Amino acid sequence: MRSLLCVALEASRFPMMPTPGVQLADTVEYAANPWQALELLRKDAFDAVLALLPLVDWLPEEFLTDVKAFDESMPVIFWRPGVSISANQALDIPGAFACLSGEAEPASFIRVVGNAVAQRRARRQPQAGKEPWRRWLVGESRVMQEVVELVRLTGPRRSTVLITGETGTGKELVARAIHSTSPRGHQGIVTVNCAALPENLLEAELFGHTKGAFTGAANLRIGRFELAHGTTLFLDEIGETPFGLQAKLLRALQEREIQRLGSSETIRVDCRLIAASNSDLLAGVRNKTFREDLLYRLQVVRIHVPPLRERREDIPLLVHHFVERICRLEDVPVKEVTRQAMQRLSEYHWPGNVRQLQHAVEHAIALSGERRRLLPCDLPPLEDRIEEPPVENEFEVPASGLKYEETMARIERMLLSQALQKVGGNKAKAAAMLGLKRTTLVSKIKALSDFACAG
Repeated sequence: MRSLLCVALEASRFPMMPTPGVQLADTVEYAANPWQALELLRKDAFDAVLALLPLVDWLPEEFLTDVKAFDESMPVIFWRPGVSISANQALDIPGAFACLSGEAEPASFIRVVGNAVAQRRARRQPQAGKEPWRRWLVGESRVMQEVVELVRLTGPRRSTVLITGETGTGKELVARAIHSTSPRGHQGIVTVNCAALPENLLEAELFGHTKGAFTGAANLRIGRFELAHGTTLFLDEIGETPFGLQAKLLRALQEREIQRLGSSETIRVDCRLIAASNSDLLAGVRNKTFREDLLYRLQVVRIHVPPLRERREDIPLLVHHFVERICRLEDVPVKEVTRQAMQRLSEYHWPGNVRQLQHAVEHAIALSGERRRLLPCDLPPLEDRIEEPPVENEFEVPASGLKYEETMARIERMLLSQALQKVGGNKAKAAAMLGLKRTTLVSKIKALSDFACAG
């Protein structure tokens, strides 16, 4: 393992000096451009990345996105030497560990790099007496032990895994645990949130594109499948993938080959795929918004992550885990949780699951200040469950019976039609009115049209 990956045309520009506790001088690798840097990240493990600005043909935000997609916890430091104070104030790249400018003093320069390396290594420390990958899975309840056992069995294999569960249950952590147990675990995991990208960009993000493939494609860009060659690709919210793109995903899984947008060249890829969804993919198959053959190809192994309300005995372990982790990151003394506070946290129903619990603990630590040692029972505020408005019984099944599929299609078609009429045919506004994503609404319209034609 190497400490630092430096990205610059001229390696001599970096003031490499050893710092106490973190030896950098003998563990530095240099990359002449971002392409080479990503290739090195794929082959070796690093503690931090240091990039000299400007980068050739890359915006710093683009490079940061690619590195974070490859390894979310990787600290990235940007340095732009020889700029003025006013330019330094403007050098703010969200998500970067630090942004340096000017001719940095060697001591302060190395201190920033040393802090990044030290924090990265602290996060890697395994829990005492446990396998290193167990740090991703906190809990000793029966249902969590079942998840742990599935991860232990499937992790070393090449099998595609589908992880299901409600929002906030920790599906991505299960994916990282699976990756950590595999022979590919020494490399970073590449992640993509399929729900976070517009439909017209997701395909380019997954498969890459050539220069000039579409408007705005100013440079050649490799996709996530290529970036994950030799390691693991995690597709979160796979249920939000546009229906037309699912055929290309299926081919990539079956044939292990892809084509960049704008190119006819076939590229072989060797990556293990892990997908996750908080939606019912079987319902998507029934509604013709998700391909049945893709679902069966994804769930070679299926792991369901239980909601927090089904493993309340894990709440004290999770609370202590979050308290220690957050206090360490904030560099404050570790807080103690009162018995009343722990009881209140254990009795709450947690509709937002583990993610909501983590935010509640962070809220309590932030408001407790630096001098307050105990987290009191009145922190954090826990809201009541948001109840859905009651639905009136406006439909009655006739004594003679009905054709369920036809009736539901007719009701769904009526709702979509009314929403589109109210917003003048604007699909985005209609989708928002119905609480759907635009891609889901478009898929439903097409599915209902096909259903009507078949009928």
